[in-house]
Amino acid sequence: MDKNIPYKTYLEESEMPKQWYNVRADMKNKPAPLLNPATLKPMTAEELGVVFCDELVQQELNTTDAYIDIPEEIRDFYKMYRPSPLVRAYCLEKALGTPAKIYYKFEGNNTSGSHKLNSAIAQAYYAKKQGLKGVTTETGAGQWGTALSMACAYFGLDCKVYMVKVSYEQKPFRREVMRTYGASVTPSPSDTTNVGRKILAEHPGTTGSLGCAISEAVEVAVGSEGYRYVLGSVLNQVLLHQSVIGLESLAAFEKLGEKPDIIIGCAGGGSNLGGLISPFMGQKLRGEADYRFIAVEPASCPSLTRGKYAYDFCDTGMVCPLAKMYTLGSGFIPSANHAGGLRYHGMSSTLSQLYDDKLMEAVSVEQTKVFEAAQQFARIEGILPAPESSHAIRVAIDEALKCKETGEEKTILFGLTGTGYFDMVAYQKFNDGEMSDYIPTDEDLAKGFAGLPKV
Repeated sequence: MDKNIPYKTYLEESEMPKQWYNVRADMKNKPAPLLNPATLKPMTAEELGVVFCDELVQQELNTTDAYIDIPEEIRDFYKMYRPSPLVRAYCLEKALGTPAKIYYKFEGNNTSGSHKLNSAIAQAYYAKKQGLKGVTTETGAGQWGTALSMACAYFGLDCKVYMVKVSYEQKPFRREVMRTYGASVTPSPSDTTNVGRKILAEHPGTTGSLGCAISEAVEVAVGSEGYRYVLGSVLNQVLLHQSVIGLESLAAFEKLGEKPDIIIGCAGGGSNLGGLISPFMGQKLRGEADYRFIAVEPASCPSLTRGKYAYDFCDTGMVCPLAKMYTLGSGFIPSANHAGGLRYHGMSSTLSQLYDDKLMEAVSVEQTKVFEAAQQFARIEGILPAPESSHAIRVAIDEALKCKETGEEKTILFGLTGTGYFDMVAYQKFNDGEMSDYIPTDEDLAKGFAGLPKV
């Protein structure tokens, strides 16, 4: 072990970012705008303001300002758990026998258990500042709903969560944490909304999807005075807030006198991946440094690796704007046996553009291999990782083993987005040998592609 490098690198509180970084400002090819599905014209601030908080709309549309100030109230909240540690995985390196250096940015050291709190507190702050009564949202595995319920409790806002039905049933303790913080939690699709009833009629017995839950949350927000809808991933504003992950990582590496060669993040809608890579990607875009970026997604929901780059609805009920992204179609619903999170049918427009410009790579992995990596990491490094994070762990291990074969001493950074203590049903299935892999066929995917809007 190199005694000159600390096992955990913490930045001082004074070194915590005072501004978020907006990678779109440095992108030559900007992400395509959101379109109004009725007119097929770019959504205006006024149109978006019906659904989202006013200040968040401005952040969503801002493609010119590289840095945006973090309000003092949000920074004060961040101080509860930020800066988060950058950890060198010495034990994992030794177990793998690799010459590679492996680091991970750990975002699970807050009560919500994941990186989602970075954006939840920001969105709740802007809702409170606007004088709203509350917000609505969706959640898949439950990290976002948990984080938002905490943030809303902090600012005294009502919080209505629509939770993907399969997760609602498999993760009751995550649900109860949300309720403990005052949120109401409804399994989606439900019979409490028009769009929910329509989806249930068309797909009896469906286990739900993030697209379904989004549709319900938006319907309730638009139909309730004093409410707005907030989203935990995909949108530009969310990637902006999550840039604190990458900014701290960059500062910590500079403090160490190190530079990562490979940066790896799990990819569902894009919040963690975008937050982790944005400042490094900015350096690459400006020609200041070069990095290899790898997005890791589940083989059962492969939007980047097998999706189409096209305009699509952000939700299954087709009530949201159209976004140009890598997508499997808004009607795509992952198999019920998929236990690893990352269930969204599409990918952030910003990340989709970067991927289409060949500025980053993408790979998909089967969930049994993901949980093998999760178990290996837990036994060696002592942290039980979230299934989502374990996608990145899987590929980080694979890349480290490649270094073992070639003798290359590369430095690998991956995002450990959170802990897996509320994901024990999935771990139980893996430990009991009951977990299986599902990879959609081309015919399965064709059904989703058939529903893409003609734009």
